[in-house]
Amino acid sequence: MSVACALFPVQNAVVKLLTGIYPFQEVVWVRLAVHLALMCVIFLPRRGLALLRTRAPLQQAICSAGLLGATFFFFSAAKSIGVTEAIAISFISPLVVTFLAWPILGERITFVRLASVVIGFAGVLIVIRPGTSVFQWASLLIVASAVSYAVYQIVVRRVAAVDSPATTAFYSALGCTLVASLFVPFNWKTPENWGDLLLMLSLGVSGGFGHYCVARAFSYAPANLIAPLNYTQMIGSVIVGYLMFAEVPDFYTWIGSAVIIVAGLLVGWQSRNKKS
Repeated sequence: MSVACALFPVQNAVVKLLTGIYPFQEVVWVRLAVHLALMCVIFLPRRGLALLRTRAPLQQAICSAGLLGATFFFFSAAKSIGVTEAIAISFISPLVVTFLAWPILGERITFVRLASVVIGFAGVLIVIRPGTSVFQWASLLIVASAVSYAVYQIVVRRVAAVDSPATTAFYSALGCTLVASLFVPFNWKTPENWGDLLLMLSLGVSGGFGHYCVARAFSYAPANLIAPLNYTQMIGSVIVGYLMFAEVPDFYTWIGSAVIIVAGLLVGWQSRNKKS
């Protein structure tokens, strides 16, 4: 999970860069298509048709839908919002995982965990500040992306009991690519240079490897224990945002992020105490 969280801030910055030049639907499709090709190249020679064998086809479809929603919403908002602000808002995803783990996975939610979810959402409100000039629809798209990603993580955790991480990564990429392909003919701009093309291809490589790491992580530990590691992305996001776009998070972004991170770490701390 830590490896994945080191890759994602760089990927998000590249997305922001590319969606300022090309249609976001095109960038989404390239990212997902390369992800799918990568899964085939790496796993098909080793696993053969066993890679396609799943005992949970419906849940694999839900995984794919969750990943597609997370990708589409995030990519559509990336050019309109700062890298650090986007990551700060997306930090509600682990808290949504904590909340949904109860009805879907049967992982009991306590008062402390429920309170942490409420505190985390308060932190998001501090970052996006509804009713002020700072608020924009892109913020709500990032919230939708975070909720979609939470659903993806929850179902990945459930599928991990019956399917391998490689199978999950393959089907997630396959479903997303097929749906994204429907939008590409109407939203295509030929890459202007080799550098832009390489950046697009890098999204598929980093995204595919990152999400494989996520699937592997959730096969080893409970969702509400692994999810708070997402917060390590804040460090990389601040660095990448400053180096690539000269972005400096404002006071409210820092405060809101701190509130969300404290809420998430409180969940992880309680989970650890219950295990010890």
